[in-house]
Amino acid sequence: MLQAARYLLGSPGASGFGSKSTAEEVTAACPDLGSLTAIITGATSGIGAETARVLAKRGARVVIPARSVKAAEDMRARILGECPGADVLVLHLDLSSLASVRDFARRFISLGLPLHLLINNAGKFSHGQLALSEDGVEMTFATNYLGHFLLTKLLLGRMVETAAATGMQGRIVNVSSSVHGWFSGDWADYLQLVTRRKIPYDATQAYAVSKLANVLHTKELAARLQEMGADVTVNCVHPGIVRTRLNRDREGLVTDLAFVLLSKLLKTIPQAAATTCYAAVHPRLAGVSGRYLADCNEALPSPAAASRSEAARLWQASEDMICASSSQPDKNI
Repeated sequence: MLQAARYLLGSPGASGFGSKSTAEEVTAACPDLGSLTAIITGATSGIGAETARVLAKRGARVVIPARSVKAAEDMRARILGECPGADVLVLHLDLSSLASVRDFARRFISLGLPLHLLINNAGKFSHGQLALSEDGVEMTFATNYLGHFLLTKLLLGRMVETAAATGMQGRIVNVSSSVHGWFSGDWADYLQLVTRRKIPYDATQAYAVSKLANVLHTKELAARLQEMGADVTVNCVHPGIVRTRLNRDREGLVTDLAFVLLSKLLKTIPQAAATTCYAAVHPRLAGVSGRYLADCNEALPSPAAASRSEAARLWQASEDMICASSSQPDKNI
C-alpha cells in the first residue's frame, strides 16, 4: 500500500527521484555529455525517442538504428530542430533479423567511432497470429531479446576498448518491463511449444517471456563483465506504464476504457524515459551493475528473473540460436 502511494505521489526514493521524475530532470546532474557516443534502439518514437532527444540535448552523439530509415531521419530532423548542433547518425537495423544485426554491427564498427552507451530499448508486441522471424524464432522474442543479445555481443568489444582508452566507464541499459513477472513457467519449453504450434499463441505471454529474457540477460552479462574485468556495466529498467505506440496499436473500446481508468497510473513519455536515462548517465550508477531499476531506484525482479542458473541457461540457448543462423561464429564474450 505504501509503495502504491509513493508511486501515485511521485515521492522520491533513495536516488532522489521517483515516478514523476522526467528524463531531463535526472540528467541535470550531467549537463555536458559531449564526449559520449550512444546507440539507442527503438528511438524513432515513444520512450526511445525521448531518450535520444534528451541525451542529444545534453551533447551526446546519438546513433539511431531503425528498420525504417525514413522514420529515423524524421527523428533526427526533430532533434536537430531543437538542438541544431546535435550529432545524430542514422543506420539501418532490423532487430528481428540476425543478419541485419550483424550488418549493422559491422557498419558501425567500420565508422571507427567510440561507444560508451548501448541502450537496448526497442520493443514489439505482436498482434494476432503467431509470426516467426526469418531465423525461425517467435517474432516478439526475436525482436525484443535475441536481436539485442547479438547486438550487445557484437558491440561489446568496442565498448570495452572505448572504456580502456578513455577511462570512462561504459554502460549498457536493457529496457524490460514489470510484465516479465507475468510468466513463471519454463521459457525454453514455452518457446519450443509455441514455435511448433503445439499450444495456442498468446501475445501477452510471448511479450512477458521476451521481457523476462531481458532481465536474465542483464544478470548473466553483469557476471561475465565482472569476470572479464571490463569497465562496462549493465542494468535493466522497467520504464513504467505509459501509452506508447506499443500499446496504442491495441485500439478499441475496452482498451480505451482501461486507459481512462488507469490514467492516474500512466506516466508521460518524459517520465517513462527517466529511468533509462538515469541508468545510462547518472553519476550515482557508476560501478553499479546487474540491477533491476524502476522509477529511478533499485527494485526487485520476479523470482524467475533472479536465478543465475536460469540466466546461464538462457545465455547458452541464445548462443545456440545465433550460431544456427550463421556459418561464421560470432565473437564470444
